[in-house]
Amino acid sequence: MVSKENVQRVFFISLIAMVAFLPFHERGVALFVAASEESTQDESTEHITLEQKMDEILTDERLEGTSTGINIKHAETGEDVYSHFGDIRLHPASNMKLLTSIATLETLGPDYKFTTEVLTDGNVKGDVLQGNVYVKGKGDPTLLKEDFNHFAEDLKGQGIKKIKGDLIGDDSWYDDVRLSLDLNWSDEPYYTGAQVSALTLSPNEDYDAGTVIVEVKPASKVGESPQVTMTPKTDYVTIVNKAETVAEDKSKSISIEREHGTNNIVVEGQIPLDGTRARSWAAVWEPTGYALDVFKKSLEEKGITFVGKTEMKTDGTPKNATVLTSKKSMTLEELFIPFMKLSNNGHGETLIKEMGRVVHGEGSWDKGIEVVENVVSELGVDTETLLLRDGSGMSHKNMIPAEEISQLLYAAQDKNWFPVFENALPVAGEPERFVGGTLRYRMTGDMTRGNVKAKTGSLTGMSTLSGYVTAKDGEELIFSIMINNYVGSSVTSIEDAIATVLAEHETE
Repeated sequence: MVSKENVQRVFFISLIAMVAFLPFHERGVALFVAASEESTQDESTEHITLEQKMDEILTDERLEGTSTGINIKHAETGEDVYSHFGDIRLHPASNMKLLTSIATLETLGPDYKFTTEVLTDGNVKGDVLQGNVYVKGKGDPTLLKEDFNHFAEDLKGQGIKKIKGDLIGDDSWYDDVRLSLDLNWSDEPYYTGAQVSALTLSPNEDYDAGTVIVEVKPASKVGESPQVTMTPKTDYVTIVNKAETVAEDKSKSISIEREHGTNNIVVEGQIPLDGTRARSWAAVWEPTGYALDVFKKSLEEKGITFVGKTEMKTDGTPKNATVLTSKKSMTLEELFIPFMKLSNNGHGETLIKEMGRVVHGEGSWDKGIEVVENVVSELGVDTETLLLRDGSGMSHKNMIPAEEISQLLYAAQDKNWFPVFENALPVAGEPERFVGGTLRYRMTGDMTRGNVKAKTGSLTGMSTLSGYVTAKDGEELIFSIMINNYVGSSVTSIEDAIATVLAEHETE
């Protein structure tokens, strides 16, 4: 008669044999399932601890040669539950936005708003404004074409039909350094590396300030240039259409890229006659002039014309200038949804400069980062082990240990603005774009969907995930996972496996 123990032994050996034929990076999960099956069949089998589960996941071959730091804390006490090289400095990628957002909420508050003003140094005589018109930006990344339309309507409502003077953009609220120190040259034509100006414009309600949306659709005949449109319409940017419409059986290969140092956006490649549109967000070179050009169009569309010799330029606003109209932005609480859910780099850099301006009177990266360091230090982060270079995480020189990120997330829970911060985090498995954000297609299982709330991060060779999760037994946990220097296949499934183990965890 075969004993129960022998049946179990044969069962487990068979599972191991099957696992041997799986891709290496799937074996840890398979063995974990096998071990779980074994333990349920024999209650005397040693319980698999959280540490063992974590260590098994970390045997994945994709982590060979990487620098991987993990820190998990009890949300209530801040005590470590698990740590794997949690004290080594790693590049956070967009987990840097956790520091930026927390410092911003602590410094400016969730009700803070940006201001934009339209002023003049002249007077209205009849229907003519005799004097210059100044558009003074104070950092608002949410200005849209419709806001400039409203400004134009306000001027028209004051009886202004003509302007005899120049149109001047005032972006002096921040310094004139447009790109963060370590931004790669290859990133700056794209929305992920858009230039930062105190006077800027967004093409839609994702609020990617300093960009235009370029869409390419096939022409009606093979051989013709595709139809290219730009949102918003502006003469500040020139489309160079080198693409071609090809036969239906051809593949689509469209590239949309701005030439470095210019506002020429070159469209190249081919699009099939029945092909779907190609769309891209392109960063604008010197966005202050872009905002001015769009405002000038809004004025003309509302019937306000410029008379005489008119220039569009950048300069400061005279102290005695009169405000003609102004606008307050949405609150930071509202802005944090696209900022954190969609991981908007421009917002991160703008917030850095805004903190520098408000606290130190200088809208620069240096002064803004100084504010961040002071805030996180007060929240128990060891700033002696940090190197901070920007607000978005695009820099490959930012360095912070996983245990310092989890410490920051722990301390943030006691702040009155914490619900705003938590609500802004991407939520695993939630398909709505402004809820799930960058996690909407990840961790869709029953234990993780709607449960894991965390910030993602991704740069070449770097992947990070840090946030909050409730374990199966109700225990609230904080985690930070930082994987650096990986090559080849994505490692996000490893991060997801760790978060899933935490969601399924029950305290022994």
